[in-house]
Amino acid sequence: MANYVTPTSDKKKQTAFLLCLFGGFLGLHNFYVGRIGRGILYLLTLGLFLFGWMTDLMKIATGAFRDNVGVPLRK
Repeated sequence: MANYVTPTSDKKKQTAFLLCLFGGFLGLHNFYVGRIGRGILYLLTLGLFLFGWMTDLMKIATGAFRDNVGVPLRK
């Protein structure tokens, strides 16, 4: 019988959610998870004109948001 292990990020989901909620339009949650390029893009476009910010907020809440290496955030 095989044991399956799902890798998770060392970044916390709750921290990313709070950063996105209060500073998502500045890209703070993207800087936190190591997505520097996307963080700069959000900073210059106010969270991709607020649509990207709202999408990321929903992704973090549902667990679909990934860090810079593509693994889910830790609970």
